[in-house]
Amino acid sequence: MTTTVDAFLGGRITLEQPVSGFRAGLDSVMLAAAVPARAGDAVLELGSGTGAAALCLMARVGGLRLTGLEIQDEIAALARANAARNKSAATFLTADVERPPGGLEPQSFDQVMMNPPFFVEGPADISPDPARRTAMSADPDLIPRWVAAARRYLKPQGYFTAIIPSERLPALLGALAKGFGAVAIIPLWPEAGAVARRLIVTAKLGSRAPLQLRPGLVLHESGRNTTAAEAILRGGKAL
Repeated sequence: MTTTVDAFLGGRITLEQPVSGFRAGLDSVMLAAAVPARAGDAVLELGSGTGAAALCLMARVGGLRLTGLEIQDEIAALARANAARNKSAATFLTADVERPPGGLEPQSFDQVMMNPPFFVEGPADISPDPARRTAMSADPDLIPRWVAAARRYLKPQGYFTAIIPSERLPALLGALAKGFGAVAIIPLWPEAGAVARRLIVTAKLGSRAPLQLRPGLVLHESGRNTTAAEAILRGGKAL
């Protein structure tokens, strides 16, 4: 597997990742920036890839106990190497989100985050790259199943955070209707006046608070990151 070593958060994190297949970028950093974690929290990431979101979150919030689940063994091995590279205590397990290892106790995490595979494939959409296909493509019911996994492992009143494309919002909201409340939707606009292609969605297990549409973030202006986006992407600030 050919890899590159790439810098995140202005060089605070360096990440080895494959040249082909899924490559972490803006989505992973924005997901990390949106998680409302506090020092001492136990955090579970579903589908952790090479560890970008997890390591960016741990760079922002100290004292976290973070576990990542990644189904692809080579990618999980890279995540473990990246944790060592960045002197992080994050733990990455080779495991299927839907059949996680027995050592994970239900209701043991304060936070669950995910950037799930979200492309629902037709025959013309299937990637020839098996790693990319596994990381990015899903059947129509994957998101509800991953939300069910999050529900199982969250403590009561624990927080769920995801980044998804806008077309997958109905599936996610339908899944969150079972047990979650205080759902908040944060649009990420490519530029001012454009349609939001990505959404951050947060929710709280067991809450009865209503859904909110929160102020969003414009990512680019005149071909460059906006000041607000730059503060997150390079400065490591919270969303």
